[in-house]
Amino acid sequence: MITELLGKSMEELRAFCVALGEPAFRGAQIYHALYAERKFDVLQITNLPAALRERLAREARVTLPQVKQRFASSDGSVRYLFGLGAAEKDKEFRAENRTSREKDQEETAGQLQKAASVEAVYMPSEGRQTICISTQAGCAVDCHFCLTAQLGLIRNLTAGEILGQVLLPLEEANREARNEKKEAGLKPAPRKSGVAPPFAAPVEAQGKQGQQTNIVLMGQGEPLLNFRAVMAAVRIMLDPAGLGISPKHVTLSTSGIVPGIERLAQEKVRPKLAISLNASNDQQRDALMPINKKYPIAALINACKEYPLRTWEHLTIEYVMLGGINDAAEDARRVVRLLSPLKSVKVNLIPWNPGELPYQESAPERIAEFRRILVERGVPAFVRYSRGRDVMAACGQLALLQIDGVPMSVASPD
Repeated sequence: MITELLGKSMEELRAFCVALGEPAFRGAQIYHALYAERKFDVLQITNLPAALRERLAREARVTLPQVKQRFASSDGSVRYLFGLGAAEKDKEFRAENRTSREKDQEETAGQLQKAASVEAVYMPSEGRQTICISTQAGCAVDCHFCLTAQLGLIRNLTAGEILGQVLLPLEEANREARNEKKEAGLKPAPRKSGVAPPFAAPVEAQGKQGQQTNIVLMGQGEPLLNFRAVMAAVRIMLDPAGLGISPKHVTLSTSGIVPGIERLAQEKVRPKLAISLNASNDQQRDALMPINKKYPIAALINACKEYPLRTWEHLTIEYVMLGGINDAAEDARRVVRLLSPLKSVKVNLIPWNPGELPYQESAPERIAEFRRILVERGVPAFVRYSRGRDVMAACGQLALLQIDGVPMSVASPD
């Protein structure tokens, strides 16, 4: 059986090496090579003995998503259409301290067998870059204003498939930055101790230091319905010995899966949490988000109230503005009342992004009035316009669509 290395924790890789008859520390070397150095060819992990590298080349693999298409937006964002192969049930090498809950919550093999397509969005801006990634192919939650819901749930993604959506855009951005410097006659900065640059500089910020990488789990799928794989990937993202991204810069967005929120609250290592509210009462939310019938607003707000925020942390409430549906002044006042029990909260008002659905954008003056009511009543609120709307890369638009008449970069074999 071929063992997939991408997505495995350091403990799993150590156990894998022991199973091969190698010292456990070889697993730590592989972990460092994969996530800190970003070496995806085992033959390039030159601090491993040649015999072990050759054996890994036969018995293991590192599978990045296949780039089927890149859609370049006029605002600099790139929507990636990834192809994922059939995810065979991989032999797992787990530490002995694996919890009984992890054992009980295994995804079924059937969900992991289908080939699938999935999307991620890379968004560079001055001083930082944001990567929006998917956690499932399709989605089962059926939010009526979201195009992804039209796909239904195809399958859960593995931890490696989730991480690949971060690693591949980072490597492409680093490669582009290096090429830009070569063309400009500049010498790329050398890597220290073999560690790959964690923050790729966007083109407009070449030469500046301290590029910040943000990861948002807000693409296709409901992260809390693929909890084990999502958290396995997140732990590697947040591990200083892994991708080394700060918890302040990784955000998980949920439609309101209350048991999942309660479970996330118990995790020692976790991302920030964003709640997709999108309505001011149960009747509204039932119509827009059928998941509300299972986990109504009162239960959701209570879970948010009990959620243990860190000293630096606030809870983010996402509210998609739908013209004539949830954007009235009275809606804003109800939202203020709903959020009053929460300690540290902010609201992101997200203008609805067009698609083949029976909704329309809220008028700018309605959005401004909604925000004014929240702010005047002590609720921090911000209007967040999505990037990549022209190539169907914006919030709620990820539905594997081909775009006619839009310039796009076709992936070429590397």
